[in-house]
Amino acid sequence: MSDNSQKKVIVGMSGGVDSSVSAYLLQQQGYHVEGLFMKNWEEDDDTEYCSAATDLADAQAVCDKLGIELHTVNFAAEYWDNVFELFLEEYKAGRTPNPDILCNKEIKFKAFLEFAAEDLGADYIATGHYVRRHDVDGKSRLLRGMDGNKDQSYFLYTLGHEQIAQSLFPVGELEKPQVRKIAEELELATAKKKDSTGICFIGERKFTDFLARYLPAQPGPILSVDDNKPMGQHQGLMYHTLGQRKGLGIGGVKDGGEDPWYVVDKDVANNILYVAQGHEHPRLMSYGLIAQQLHWVDRQPLTAERRCTVKTRYRQADIPCTVTPLGDDRITVRFDEPVAAVTPGQSAVFYLDDVCLGGGIIEERLQE
Repeated sequence: MSDNSQKKVIVGMSGGVDSSVSAYLLQQQGYHVEGLFMKNWEEDDDTEYCSAATDLADAQAVCDKLGIELHTVNFAAEYWDNVFELFLEEYKAGRTPNPDILCNKEIKFKAFLEFAAEDLGADYIATGHYVRRHDVDGKSRLLRGMDGNKDQSYFLYTLGHEQIAQSLFPVGELEKPQVRKIAEELELATAKKKDSTGICFIGERKFTDFLARYLPAQPGPILSVDDNKPMGQHQGLMYHTLGQRKGLGIGGVKDGGEDPWYVVDKDVANNILYVAQGHEHPRLMSYGLIAQQLHWVDRQPLTAERRCTVKTRYRQADIPCTVTPLGDDRITVRFDEPVAAVTPGQSAVFYLDDVCLGGGIIEERLQE
């Protein structure tokens, strides 16, 4: 038995297979393991959204099987104040935020980390994220997960080395099929449970219906960006994102040619949605971007130009780029090749090989 037996780890148990197997792996490594189920959203009486109760039951079943204690905590107030309200503000401004990144920053690696350390006496927290931690010269680095298809470092770029140092990521060293296999061999309740795809607080229900409850939709015109020709009506700019192809309702335009139509711009002031044909239309392409609200994992601001790669959305192939500091907590990023559908409000995340350097929020895209 390693000296880990003296170390207490609180695993964020979501009711999914990744956190379930994480708890088991840490047990095998000799840690004293306990679970914590976080409730981040107060459900309405909507029958579509009973998933929190199911997730809690699944987390409890796994903890019972592993013989570990499960704690519960309600972070719904923190979630509303620090994640959801910001999410709505961004949508109102015509941008497309990523709530999972905010949730990791404000809830999982802040509220949860503090609660685990202060209230539960944890030495570490652990999550089921597909990332790796690598300590160099007393500082913890964030690395991509071994499973390139499941790597979640994009969602964790706001973490600093001091938070990573207090965190363990057991499944980051594995590939997803291995994780499923372990869960099946242990006959865990979550072994066959499908991965959740919905935004944490919405679950699997329809996004547009959910958003309409909080932001009144304002219908407006859809115009062709090339000639301002009316193409139809949108039901609200917030329902559309740059590069979107489906759900525009303008498929069979007379004399429109064969190419599909894409969202290429939003005029928030005048409530106009601009579209263009073809996935390589010039208005869809960007040569770079300006990012703000920067977070660097090593907590050292960028002071000189550097070469690295960037992702402007999850699961995108790495884009070689040059990053230049602007001096006011903003940076300019120039891509080696034009990139489609760079979306303000989303995150640009930077890498040097497998190391996640950090990132920021896309403020604007550069089209020349």
